[in-house]
Amino acid sequence: MDWIWTAIAVFLFLFLLRLLSIGKKKRLPPGPIGLPILGHFHLLGKNPHQDLHHLARKHGPIIYLRFGFVPAIVVSSPAWAEVVLKTHDLIFASRPHHEASQYIGYGQTNITFGQYGTYWRNMRKLCTLELLSSHRINQFRAMRKAELGLLVSSLKEAAESGQTVDISLKVSGLSADMICLMVFGRKYAEKEFDEKGFKAVVTEALQVGAKFNLGDYFPYLGAIDLQGLTRKMKDLSKIFDGFLEKIIDEHVGKKVEKKETMDFVDTMLRIMESGEAEFEFDRRHIKAVLLDMFVAGMDTSAVTVEWALSELVRHPKVMKKLQQEVDSIVGLDQMIEESHIDHFPYLDMVIKETLRLHPVAPLLLPHESMEDCVINGFHIPKKSRIIVNTWAIGRDPDAWSDPEIFSPERFAEKDVDIRGRDFRLLPFGSGRRSCPGLQLGLTAVRLMLAQLVHCFDWKLPNGMLPSDIDMSEHFGLVTSREEHLLAIPIYRLRD
Repeated sequence: MDWIWTAIAVFLFLFLLRLLSIGKKKRLPPGPIGLPILGHFHLLGKNPHQDLHHLARKHGPIIYLRFGFVPAIVVSSPAWAEVVLKTHDLIFASRPHHEASQYIGYGQTNITFGQYGTYWRNMRKLCTLELLSSHRINQFRAMRKAELGLLVSSLKEAAESGQTVDISLKVSGLSADMICLMVFGRKYAEKEFDEKGFKAVVTEALQVGAKFNLGDYFPYLGAIDLQGLTRKMKDLSKIFDGFLEKIIDEHVGKKVEKKETMDFVDTMLRIMESGEAEFEFDRRHIKAVLLDMFVAGMDTSAVTVEWALSELVRHPKVMKKLQQEVDSIVGLDQMIEESHIDHFPYLDMVIKETLRLHPVAPLLLPHESMEDCVINGFHIPKKSRIIVNTWAIGRDPDAWSDPEIFSPERFAEKDVDIRGRDFRLLPFGSGRRSCPGLQLGLTAVRLMLAQLVHCFDWKLPNGMLPSDIDMSEHFGLVTSREEHLLAIPIYRLRD
């Protein structure tokens, strides 16, 4: 065993020498002093996006950190976000090694964490054209209407008896049902997925995927599994794989049936069997993409609606203004149709302001530099993690006046693009690694939020005041409310 410790000591010594040589020869971005070996892990707490924001205020909009053996560049201003996501987009287009995606995402062959290259480009193109195009999204319009109708009926019953409703639970359930119908062709009960329950497994996967895993930053430590994360990843991988295998088998067994609208599994199986993909594309890749669509789509839209409704309840004047806009177009004699959505400019302002203050992915997903480069005089080493702190950008006083205040009206004065062309607001990222499900996500958010505001007023339980609502965050790949939002619905429509 002595030779192992000797090898480790030599490795660490050479690594430290390399760090010192980089620091002497190259001009790295500014940053705090790190600890030997550990680097800057000790500076991050429960909400790392907030900790990085505080560091940026002290050291500047681009800072150099080191997590274990991995250099990290954190950018926290619109100008620097544009530099890394547009000017040098290709250099930073890859993703770093990610243990959770290696285990759960079929060797990191998914779109979300797939490393940049020919396979990833082809798979992203296929998914964008076949699964996430405007035409495909519109094919599920009747389904969205039906599922929203079920939610409104449920909330109407609660309103009649004055019940307090867990809005977070209701909205996440609706989002899960809609995603399941699109991706798998049917809804699944909680226990059909796993004995832990549908939502619990997805939440655990998102939490594990967001943790600062030592195996991602210290070579070979993943096998030792000091944090117990590898075991969790393997367990989750078995659960997801068993579920997806069952779904694919069901579709293969029923493929003689003709469907009016093909779900995502049908589409992917057709492509695999036809051979039209023209790149490696088998059952394993289908499962990787389905898992991406399912996990990424299930929580992101629901959490955005949850944050938006929280802010509206906290700001009754904004709620009233939004209801007046919707009422003026739709009236109080009918529910909103999807065709109405494009006629609600103030709704879009509310959603933009929600995404500014509460980005679902406050640090986006990390990029990785594919080569050494120099940007604006700073040396960026190859294999650096590039972290874009959109949470900090949304609070940048140079980009936003009164950044801590929830004020949708600010977007009446600024024509701010939400699709990655304006670097003050980047909820979906930008460039090659921008979210391909942007249109689907926005459609779901606009429709759910408009319907909840149009059909109901919302009263807080137990004499709570709007200012009493706890807006604490729970960090993860999807950053949600720490506490569920509870409220009593009051039905507004005349039917």
